[in-house]
Amino acid sequence: MNRATRIMAATAAAALSLSIAACGGSDSSSSGGDGGASGEGLLSHIEAGNVTLGTKYDQPGLGLREPDGSMSGLDVDIATYVVNSIAKDNGWNEPTITWRETPSAQRETLIQNGEVDMITATYSVNKSRSETVNFGGPYLLTHQALLVQDANTDINGLEDLDGKILCSVTGSTPAQKVKDTLPGVQLQEYDTYSSCVEALRQGNVDALTTDATILGGYAAQSPGTFKLVDLEKDGKPFTNEHYGIGLKKDDTAATEAINKALQAMYDDGSFDKFVDENIDGGQGVEKAKPGDLSFLN
Repeated sequence: MNRATRIMAATAAAALSLSIAACGGSDSSSSGGDGGASGEGLLSHIEAGNVTLGTKYDQPGLGLREPDGSMSGLDVDIATYVVNSIAKDNGWNEPTITWRETPSAQRETLIQNGEVDMITATYSVNKSRSETVNFGGPYLLTHQALLVQDANTDINGLEDLDGKILCSVTGSTPAQKVKDTLPGVQLQEYDTYSSCVEALRQGNVDALTTDATILGGYAAQSPGTFKLVDLEKDGKPFTNEHYGIGLKKDDTAATEAINKALQAMYDDGSFDKFVDENIDGGQGVEKAKPGDLSFLN
């Protein structure tokens, strides 16, 4: 075979190889397009043995980065249970978890950019968010409340906030809901809840509003400094906040796997154990119905 013939043969073989690879890649992409084990997404990363999970780093009892770098809190325990349960159901080893801080205003972006595989970070499910990410769960129901200084006697409910300075976190919705009801409320926003707590401690704001679960953690962290005030309107909770697990939009397989794991967590008693270990007295915590998002309608 002369040199020209050898080059032609090699070129044809290379083209055939590329064609076969392209066909195989197309099949793999098709089977994993919903985030399955053969695609790019939560399930494939659990199978590969490494997942990146988002949570808060500054919420005592829910998501907290300890001084030694370890993570603690209810959301941390639930996220860990979910990925390990999914691994067990599929016969995979438990994955190595890398934690990523996910402030409220960045959650959807981090999911969309693929920087995290899923987020369990006091993530209230609402219609707007569900248009850009999928939600597993909900796994918890709580209600909006207020945190005020323990010595405060002026604020005992929703109507008492009129004309007061109310703090919440950028990208979160509770303060705006109060503002919509009481236009006289002055809103002050910070990047993190811990910054709001410090502003409240210093007397720079009159109250902090968000979910009772979050506020209870801060109150427990500083006994005698703060107290919780329930928010009601017409004798009912001011809001219902359903916590879900955020993940890539349209990843149906992973969403179903998360819901299965959450139900198992309820059934085997792990949820009650996690609540007892992280939320003093379980204040503001109720079980939800994983997979039931009918409240969005």
